[in-house]
Amino acid sequence: MARCPAVTDIDSIEITPFAERPELIARAYEITDTWPLFTAHDPVVVALLGRVIEEFPRYCVVATDGDRVVARGLSVPFDAERDGREETPDKGWDQVLVWAFHDRLRGQVPTRASALEITVDSEYLGRGLSYRMLAALRGAVARQGHDVLLAPVRPTAKHLQPRVPMAEYIGQQHADGLPADPWLRVHVKAGGTIEKIAPASMTVSGSLAQWREWTGLPFDRDGAVEVPAALVPVHCDLAHGQAVYVEPNVWVRHGA
Repeated sequence: MARCPAVTDIDSIEITPFAERPELIARAYEITDTWPLFTAHDPVVVALLGRVIEEFPRYCVVATDGDRVVARGLSVPFDAERDGREETPDKGWDQVLVWAFHDRLRGQVPTRASALEITVDSEYLGRGLSYRMLAALRGAVARQGHDVLLAPVRPTAKHLQPRVPMAEYIGQQHADGLPADPWLRVHVKAGGTIEKIAPASMTVSGSLAQWREWTGLPFDRDGAVEVPAALVPVHCDLAHGQAVYVEPNVWVRHGA
């Protein structure tokens, strides 16, 4: 049965850490989202993302409208002071997620927290809920003793300009001096500071048959292939029968 359009006032939406609502952990992915299919085939996503809320419930938040789950916010802690690490790594999203589980397994004390995602149900978009979710994530990590929340942000409109370098894209502004990209704009308006680009934040590789299944595109020529919802083109290699997508994100720093 199709859901009726959401009409509840946003003030009625409750946001709490998953640690306080453990019964909702199994329902976190009931949300209707707009994530592109191919991102689910990042090996780090496959191996670790589904365990984040259960393993780090104090770092993750859930929004509910009555009995309905309408948004989730995920973050993880990691030790940014270990040798060879930096708190905003070039491998962005993938790297901090791997570090979080590595450090937890070894009992390493975390020194930083990084957001992974804020996902709002498509029926609740455009109502300011993303700002409240971001504030809730900042509050969650602050309660765990962190004074900073980092975020490898996936600019939501970058897919409309896939061949524009990310460095050039993030320089695009409205007349008010704020970023033109809607999601970067939310972060900056909320007090975040754009720090650097994570050039290889997520990596998805697969056979040409897999990419055809994921996208519905032919993948029948070598070189850059523009894929709907991809922030940059996918590199297709016919001779080796594979294609690779390396997604850049943008590191943003928030005070927690």
